[in-house]
Amino acid sequence: MAVVVTGGTRGIGLEIAAALARPGSTVAVGYRQDAAVADAACARLAATGAWPVAVAMDAGTAAGAEELVAAVPAGEPVDQLVHCAVEVVAGSALESDGERFGHAVAVNGLGLLHLVRAALPRMTRGGLVLYLTSRGGRVVIPGYASVGVGKALGEALVRYLAVDLAPRAVRVNALALGLLDTAAVRTFLGDRTDAALEARAARAPSGRGLTHEDYLPMVSFLASPAAAMVTGQVVGVYGGADLLG
Repeated sequence: MAVVVTGGTRGIGLEIAAALARPGSTVAVGYRQDAAVADAACARLAATGAWPVAVAMDAGTAAGAEELVAAVPAGEPVDQLVHCAVEVVAGSALESDGERFGHAVAVNGLGLLHLVRAALPRMTRGGLVLYLTSRGGRVVIPGYASVGVGKALGEALVRYLAVDLAPRAVRVNALALGLLDTAAVRTFLGDRTDAALEARAARAPSGRGLTHEDYLPMVSFLASPAAAMVTGQVVGVYGGADLLG
């Protein structure tokens, strides 16, 4: 059974795709640009025994979602559906270019709905829809509006879709993570990234920053039958950093 991941060729999306990959099954990963990075991602996924396919697509459109799902061979059901694609337009909502801001919100939030609609006819009972979110969808982070607004939209969709898909035994959850060193974070923070990562780690109750190994067990749990009664939730992996504002 196939795994489909938007934003799956780098960072968190690639880590999740690799964690969910199974020998002999398709892993379809979507990306916006950089074919070389996509090729490297496919090589890593192939090492798991899975059959990777990378699709250049626009995660903010229905057509893009349909292209990604169509890359899964006919007859192979989709078991895990993950929306990790993110687009950052740094700046305030009022000052950002309207067209770019709107597209970013579509990628960061509405893309979840596009992906579910495209994949639903092929999703298995007991399958999982997973949405990557962040605390910026619930609190104001200066300059983060294009992502924060999209994430707030996506979290609302998680709740509504969880109810809509419950009769099909498809679970819908969001995974909220602490600050990680990713391309999206570096786009947003620029030359402040290293200092921000160090500061966040220093004030976290856990005494350190987040790593990929910290959240992947939660992904595996949410994708397992043990999480059959977990749906419509935002599950946080912050090491307690979110408790301090």
